[in-house]
Amino acid sequence: MTAPAPMLPVQSAVYARLKNDATLMTMIGGVYDYVPEDAAYPFTVIGEAIETPDNRHGGYGRETVITLHSWSRYQGYAQVLRIGARIVVLLDHQPLDMPGLSWIATRFEFSQTLTDPEPPGDIRHLVQRFRIVTEQH
Repeated sequence: MTAPAPMLPVQSAVYARLKNDATLMTMIGGVYDYVPEDAAYPFTVIGEAIETPDNRHGGYGRETVITLHSWSRYQGYAQVLRIGARIVVLLDHQPLDMPGLSWIATRFEFSQTLTDPEPPGDIRHLVQRFRIVTEQH
């Protein structure tokens, strides 16, 4: 038996966790995989992912590292940092429900603040990365 690729179930579980949180949804205009041109700031994007094997004797496992991006036009980083703090509460060490997979762990890895240098230079960006460990059941 081969291991299912958990990248899509992980992305779906993260999306559902963020989208279904009433507190987060009062802070942002939406959670996206593809951002519409008319998306209102602030918003969060489920971005890039890396998947690596984490097998054990007799079983298949994966580590999926997923990157989230939060964007804001607020003057300063306070707004994206509050959004990022809520995302950490929702994901770090919190179980995720993924069909066909057993959740083992979710670990927050890092946050980084960035300023979009393109004129007018008023966009703030928070990058966050989470490592999600799963096993096939």
